[in-house]
Amino acid sequence: MFHEGGRSGVLVVHGFTGSPATMRPLADAFVAAGFTVSLPRLPGHGTTIEEMATTGWADWSAEAERAYLELVARCERVVVAGLSMGATLTCWLAARHPEIAGIVIVNAAVRPYDADTKAFIQAMIDAGDEIAPGIGADIADPESTELAYDGTPLRPLLALAAAIDELQEDLPTITCPALVVNSAVDHVVEPPEVVADHVAGLLAGPVERLVLERSYHVATLDYDKDLLAERAVEFARKVTSG
Repeated sequence: MFHEGGRSGVLVVHGFTGSPATMRPLADAFVAAGFTVSLPRLPGHGTTIEEMATTGWADWSAEAERAYLELVARCERVVVAGLSMGATLTCWLAARHPEIAGIVIVNAAVRPYDADTKAFIQAMIDAGDEIAPGIGADIADPESTELAYDGTPLRPLLALAAAIDELQEDLPTITCPALVVNSAVDHVVEPPEVVADHVAGLLAGPVERLVLERSYHVATLDYDKDLLAERAVEFARKVTSG
């Protein structure tokens, strides 16, 4: 999705095993507010899990970089917003592009996996397993569903874990304003308040916080999606108004 709007833009990035549909309500809110909006599909996502199994961080970050550069060529100021791994990519971009006006990170996958977890994933791969049960569709609202894979490709998951490790040195270099959002209950990024505290404490720029009391991990499709969109748009307007 690409919508031509005003001279301020927003790049919206979906998460691991998800698709642009997960972020559509948030992207639509930015469109309604007059922003130019880019919502790319990361390689291997929104197609088949077998295709995703052949991709990794280099592929996803390259697409995020491409989409950002396309947007910044059209806009005077750009905000980046991401959910879960989309938030990982958001931070990765912000560390490399200090001109970014601000970032919105929702239930960010930014806290390193412990050694036992990474060893367990590697042991599954060594045993011949390539796909584990899925982590998508963590939504409190029973009327809402996420278009995400039923399984989790393990090699890409290890690639994400390695990228999160490398990101730790980048987080203290991010000086743009940030809106750090976490759900009160999250069955993917746990414990959510600890993860949010982790990233908020490392970022070098001004940080605003928002806790979504009624939502799980996929907050963009959950009970608090309207509150999230309202606060994200308010934040984006503020940081691009100069």
